[in-house]
Formats: sequence, structure tokens, C-alpha cells
Amino acid sequence: MTLDQSWFSEPQPNSGSAFSLQITEKLHEEQSEFQKIEIFQTTHFGKLMVIDGYIMLTDRDNFIYHEMMSHPVLFTHPNPENVLIIGGGDCGTLREVLKHDSVKLAQQIDIDERVTRLSEIYFPALCDSNNDPRAELYFDDGIKWVKDAADDSYDIIIVDSTDPIGPGEVLFSTEFYRHCQRVLKPGGLLVQQSESPLLHLDSILMPMHQRLQQAGHTETLSFNFPQCVYPSGWWSCTVGGNTPLHQFREADAKNKTFPTLYYNAEIHKAAMALPEFMKK
Repeated sequence: MTLDQSWFSEPQPNSGSAFSLQITEKLHEEQSEFQKIEIFQTTHFGKLMVIDGYIMLTDRDNFIYHEMMSHPVLFTHPNPENVLIIGGGDCGTLREVLKHDSVKLAQQIDIDERVTRLSEIYFPALCDSNNDPRAELYFDDGIKWVKDAADDSYDIIIVDSTDPIGPGEVLFSTEFYRHCQRVLKPGGLLVQQSESPLLHLDSILMPMHQRLQQAGHTETLSFNFPQCVYPSGWWSCTVGGNTPLHQFREADAKNKTFPTLYYNAEIHKAAMALPEFMKK
């Protein structure tokens, strides 16, 4: 992290690039039990959350990420009732999941309670559904939670995780995907953020497909979407399951009963299209 002349910059040495946001003040800084959390006010992107020097979200564009991490997979499943979210401490993905009337239970497991409590203060709109009776928030080790979960427990698992660095690396392992496969009900789906197709295709994205398949998820599919505050501005999430993933409840998506800012049925279809260099 560098802070120079009222700019926050996140460099990406491996790609020789950086992304910067102009800031007006630092609103909060603390070292939790697990990580350093900072909140800034920016000039054009609203509030900014940074964890261990990496941009997590801003007011201006977080809706794209949260909607794409939730609605495509929920509309792909025929009737999602029980959802597990690993990570997601800012609660934006939880909010989107609970827009679906079919969902009866959404359990969110994030190891650091401070991320959620600070989100309630600085990003309250993301936490609108925290008191929904269908929501259960736990502050625990998500990897252990999945290992200890009973077979056939969930329709959907959403891994809203940090980058595959340090402790987060386990969330991208074949062993973890096997446990997810075990606790998913028949026809269940797993979705995980899968970094930038432009910068991380060979190092992260393609190995994810291979590990998911090795773990028993016979079908895999990546959704592409813009996310300007993340490296390269181009992001993805990847789904694993044992049912055709290109088919989704298109009529339900077109006639959804809740508002979105980015996701719709046309975006869903477009996000499945791959550029030529990813067809390998």
C-alpha cells in the first residue's frame, strides 16, 4: 500500500500495474485479530474498504460483484432454499441472496467479525438484510465449517473469499472442493470468485476448473464481469456442479421480483460468453 498526495494506490507488481483512488480522509484504521482494516472516503467512489493493503470494495461499484456472485448461480439452481456463504463479511452478497423468495436459510461464515461490524457502520446499505429471520451470521473458520457440515446440507455454496494467498489458499484447493461437493445436495452448486481472466488465467482460473473437476464437480463455468477497482478491471466467478450450467431459469430472471443495478437475464447470458484466449 502507498498513500501519496491524497491517493490510495494498490500496486500489482506481477503485472506492472496499479489502481488508484483519490481520497479525502481516512475514516478508520484497526488491526483486528486477523487483519488490518482501513476505511477511506474517496472523491468519486464513496467509501473504500481496504484489508491488508488490498481494495475490498467501494460504494460506487460493489453492486456488480455482489450481484454477480449471487444471482447467476441462484437462477441456475431450480429451487435454491439453503445457501452457505463462506466469507462475505461485508454482507453485500448475503443481501442479494435474500432477495430470492425461495431461500429459506442463508448462513454466512466469516472469520473476522470486525469486517461485518465496520460494514454496518460505514456500508450500512450492504447490511440491510442482516436482521432478516432467514439470515444466520457466524464468525468462525469457514474451512472448518464445511469440513464439519453434514452431507447434503446446502443447495448452494458461495465462496466470497479473499485472494488465494496465505490462509485463503486452502479455499482454492481440491480438498476444500471435495468437502463442498459432499455437503451440497444433489443438483447443488458451488460458486467462487476466481480473479481476473486477463491476469490470472493460468495461475488461478484454469487450475480452479481442474481442481473443481478433480473434486467431482463434473460441470464448470466461469462468468465474466467488469470490476474496475480490482486488478485489470475485469473479474470473474466460477461455478461447479453436476448439472448443465449454461441452462438457467431465464423467465424467472427476466421477471425477477426485486431490483438490481447490474444483473438481468441478458447480462447472465452475456457473462457466460468466453473470449477466444479462454477457450483452452
